[in-house]
Amino acid sequence: MKLETFSIALLITVLFISCRLKEPVDTKSLTEADLYYSALSAVKGRNVAFLALFDSAGVMLGPHHTPIEGHAALTKLLLSHTDTTYMLTWNPSFAKVAQSGELGYTYGIYKLTDRKTKKLLDEGTYTTFWQKNTKGEWKAVLDTGNEGLK
Repeated sequence: MKLETFSIALLITVLFISCRLKEPVDTKSLTEADLYYSALSAVKGRNVAFLALFDSAGVMLGPHHTPIEGHAALTKLLLSHTDTTYMLTWNPSFAKVAQSGELGYTYGIYKLTDRKTKKLLDEGTYTTFWQKNTKGEWKAVLDTGNEGLK
């Protein structure tokens, strides 16, 4: 009887521990996605990069503006402003992915640079919340930034 009680207790302990142990979630693919869109912005411009990175229902928050909700509204806003005179790039400082592997966020520093002179025009912080789409690609569902680190 003691062996049976011990076996049951051991089994319960093993099950409890195995349920509590979670594999660490890899953030590499999320960081790479964030860096990819920054590189796209450097080469093709902010407008192309933002239209590629946002989910169809994504939301962009910005100063002095109501939230920009959805791809159509984002397209209208972005294409109303030229992005040919400056270059926007960013670098994630941190990334975290939910245990499910389907949601995550990044934050870091962005830089706005004059394309001709390469002079730094502004730098600030950003946060992007991401979700994997049905193709397994990370897409931004919410993005915001704060101007002025100086």
